[in-house]
Amino acid sequence: MFNIGYIGNGKSTNRYHIPFVLERDNIKIKTIYRRNPEHDTWSKIPGVKYTSDIYELLNDDEINLVVVCTHQDSHYEYAKMVLESNKHCLVEKPFMKTSEEAKEIFKLAKEKGLIVQTYQNRRFDSDFLTVQKVIGEGKLGELFEIEMNFDYYRQEVPEHSKYEGANNSFLYGHGCHTIDQVISYFGKPDKVNYDVRQLLGKGKMNDYFQVDMFYGNLKISVRSSYFRIKERPSFIVYGKKGCFIKQTKDRQEEHLKLFYMPNNKDFGVDTLMHYGDITYIDNNGEIHEEKVKSVQGDYGRVYDDLYEAIINGTPKKIKDEETLLLMEILEEGIKDLK
Repeated sequence: MFNIGYIGNGKSTNRYHIPFVLERDNIKIKTIYRRNPEHDTWSKIPGVKYTSDIYELLNDDEINLVVVCTHQDSHYEYAKMVLESNKHCLVEKPFMKTSEEAKEIFKLAKEKGLIVQTYQNRRFDSDFLTVQKVIGEGKLGELFEIEMNFDYYRQEVPEHSKYEGANNSFLYGHGCHTIDQVISYFGKPDKVNYDVRQLLGKGKMNDYFQVDMFYGNLKISVRSSYFRIKERPSFIVYGKKGCFIKQTKDRQEEHLKLFYMPNNKDFGVDTLMHYGDITYIDNNGEIHEEKVKSVQGDYGRVYDDLYEAIINGTPKKIKDEETLLLMEILEEGIKDLK
């Protein structure tokens, strides 16, 4: 049995990790460490050991993988402890505070012959997987522009905020999802332009960003805002022969927040109203407008890939160099925030 343990027992662990692991017969959750048992708010999982002694987890020879689900300020410390205990490590995002910390952690893992990687579950968003499907079919022709939007209307959040450092910025905390999607599919960009703002002025949180990534003639704009009362489409893809518009986001997070879990057959599944629309001209000059059935998303695929890498030696899907590139892009984008 492939045994895992968690460092942290909050929302990240219980909402975005455990529900997917519980659906996998080849993975068992053995131990969950949290510093303050009195702060437990989530229901305990039958058969799982809860401890406030981290060494009970780190010294357990039966545990293959430890997952770090704490605030990013402690990611470096905990990841280093896990690796020095000769265990593989999965770390929530943002992976580390800096690319230098990330380089140190990857170096330590390599020296010990261990795997460490970040939890890039958004690579398995339904909308992103559907966009890949559409691009792969070639109906859009040569790609010229892609817009990726993740919008909110939560004006009270920036209004009651104060600047808490660049590493706690909106770009750092959210761009680590969306910019990673771009890197995972398109690789390293030729050029990156940044528009990272504090719309309510200096001293308030970063509440808006647009990062433009260029690949030859293709421009990919990754955009987010706290002040969009009407959300922009999740994805718009423009090509020489047509365009694809996916209005709605992946539904896994929506369902998780409602405590509607992956053991339901329709968990995260798009219905007809959520399908994207493709408009294109075929080789005979005929115009087509069609609905595109969404590809099923599954955050748990991060665990499937890690299992294969650790047990069967297959290459990691989430590569070290991709994580380092992501962190370097984020660092450049937040450098002028104050």
